[in-house]
Order: sequence, then C-alpha cells, then structure tokens
Amino acid sequence: MKRYIGVAVLSVFMACNSSEHSKNAQEDTTVVAADTLAVNNEIQFSEPRIENILKNYLILKNTLVSGKETEAQGAAKELSTALNSFEGCENTALIADKIGNTTDIKIQRKEFTALSSDIIALFEHADLKSGFLYVQHCPMANNGNGGDWISSEKKIRNPYYGDSMLECGSVLKEIKPKN
Repeated sequence: MKRYIGVAVLSVFMACNSSEHSKNAQEDTTVVAADTLAVNNEIQFSEPRIENILKNYLILKNTLVSGKETEAQGAAKELSTALNSFEGCENTALIADKIGNTTDIKIQRKEFTALSSDIIALFEHADLKSGFLYVQHCPMANNGNGGDWISSEKKIRNPYYGDSMLECGSVLKEIKPKN
C-alpha cells in the first residue's frame, strides 16, 4: 500500500513539474517582435521566383504594419525587382514602384490594395507545394471599400492601419497545396 501511495505522489509531482515546464516553453515561443513577424509555416512553391516574390511581399506588408514609410519604400523596390523577374508580373511591378517612389504612408497603403489584389491572384494560381497562405481582409480600409492582403500566419496584422487598428480584419480563405 505504501508503495502505491509513493508512486502516486511521485506521479503527481512529476506531472506538475511537466505542466509548469510546458507552460514556460509556450510562453517563450510566443514572444515575437512587432516588426519581425516571422513565417510560421514552411511555405514552398515549385517555382523559386514565386517564393522570392512572397518573401519580399511579406517584408513590405510587415513594414506597412509597423508604419515604417522609408523601410516600406525599400521593400517595395525589392518586390518590384522580384516581380519583374517573373513573366506576366510586369504591371504588378509598376504598382510596387509607386509604393517605392513615395514616403507617404497613406499613398503606400492605398497602392498596397491594388498590389495585393494582383499578388493574391498570383499565389492562388501558383503551384504551392507545402505550407499555407492566408487571404485576409479589413472592411474599413480604403475609406470603407475594404482591402485584402496575404499573410503567412492566421493572426491579423493589419497593413492598412498598423498600430491604430492592428487586429482589424479577418481571414477570408486559406491557400493550400493542391496535391
């Protein structure tokens, strides 16, 4: 009988320590700097140039979330270069150039709407091999006309309003591998 009580006490003690360790591990993984929103899932396309477009698009989106006009300008120029390297994306590159040619955050965010529309269409038709992308929407963007964007995570980080309405929006759909 004493043996069973000893085993039970030891089991309870170990379970409590285990849950405390698990809780601390979860808290550690949720700490993310606001301007470095990381890609949470392994996103792979069959075409590496599309992965490069995604990488540069997400950098631009995250700079708009952070409200960093000058960094958005540089990110848009990088995105324009990536878009110009992919046949059929030349007109979308021109929109990225408009963002890259101004430091006015309102203009950058307005142009981001048209840019995102084209980018969403590109990713919906691309050959996604692994991971998920999320099409997100803010109904209040663009004077109530709404605005969409692509994110690599479900959590809403609104590029149209940044800190003033960081979590305004919802996930419209997921882009998944077509296998």
